Amino acid sequence: MTAPTDNLRINGERLWDSLMEMAKIGPGLRGGNNRQTLTDADGEGRKLFEGWCEASGLIMGVDKMGTMFMTRPGTDPAALPVYVGSHLDTQPTGGKFDGVLGVLSALEVVRSLNDLGIKTKHPIVVTNWANEEGARFAPAMLASGVFAGQLTLDYAYGRKDPEGKTYGEELKRIGWLGEENVGARKMHAYLEYHIEQGPILEAEKKQIGVVTHCQGLWWLEVTLTGKEAHTGSTPMAMRVNAGLAMARIIEMVQTVAMESQPGAVGGVGQVFFTPNSRNVLPGKVVFTIDIRSPDQAKLDGMRARIEEEALLIAAELAVGCTIEPVGHFDPVTFDPVLVGRVRSAAERLGYSNMDIISGAGHDACWAAKVAPATMIMCPCVDGLSHNEDETITPEWASAGADVLLHAVLETAEIVG
Repeated sequence: MTAPTDNLRINGERLWDSLMEMAKIGPGLRGGNNRQTLTDADGEGRKLFEGWCEASGLIMGVDKMGTMFMTRPGTDPAALPVYVGSHLDTQPTGGKFDGVLGVLSALEVVRSLNDLGIKTKHPIVVTNWANEEGARFAPAMLASGVFAGQLTLDYAYGRKDPEGKTYGEELKRIGWLGEENVGARKMHAYLEYHIEQGPILEAEKKQIGVVTHCQGLWWLEVTLTGKEAHTGSTPMAMRVNAGLAMARIIEMVQTVAMESQPGAVGGVGQVFFTPNSRNVLPGKVVFTIDIRSPDQAKLDGMRARIEEEALLIAAELAVGCTIEPVGHFDPVTFDPVLVGRVRSAAERLGYSNMDIISGAGHDACWAAKVAPATMIMCPCVDGLSHNEDETITPEWASAGADVLLHAVLETAEIVG
């Protein structure tokens, strides 16, 4: 097909207004959002999105994981759809744009095509994946993982939040348990637009990140078992201190990550102490180690070393230790044809761009297991994400959505 003409643009003001309207649902404490998956706020956000999609003529389907698929028909009934989207759920202290930008930009692509009277051979499906964040129900990218056959439906339904509520129960409670079998849909391609969640694009003064790879990750949940005891009256030499073991393991994770440079990161972002009292040594500590790298051998080597050294640290302190993987995906190389379309669209449109590796996991990582996939990124101020201060500009949002429009049109094929 002939490439879309350079003057095609989305409606940037409408996209920004939609982002701000969605941000009113599940407000955070400091201007961001707390719209965690399968909460009442998530249900409210889904209803708003559903209404917008229906007004744009899209046909809704929902699968048994609660993922929403909103279809704009193509002219060829036999042509597989082009899927475009991301997620509407947020971190407990999340921003207005992480995930949401991708979903609402996909909707804006459809709205713009409607405005312009453009038809495509392939259907276009605007997608809101359920539980991308994994903040409430680990692991992250849960629904897309089941869709790609990497996780089972029973496993997903049994995942529990910190209050012991299961994914399956909460999905029913908010009324978004669909009837479609997960993974039954077939994709022609998948494209996802997202904020970078890092500082590179802003520092390099680039408007568009052409995402070539996504680094792999392991989430390792460590459970340390010590002995609850009074912090004031228990002699130092007689303590079985799970908290001390945790501290030493966290320091070890830092050392392993630093010694694995370049192209590796590691840290701990979530910790639960029991009984979590000021003057009681913890009897139990549960925390999650997050390690990532685009290099498969390096990633697996970090995991092996961390597990081995964590057990040695715990044994030295007479603390019990178990380690359970609760999240994983291998490094991903995105489809070179789609990557090329994103790059050429950015150049045709006159947007500065650079190749980039995604440091975070995304639903595109699992979608890439079942179809050609790629991502587009825009800068975010100071690289902040998973933070209520997360900020982008309307101009950045529009630039990436323009590139998305052109890449989608080239993939879905303009008719006429």
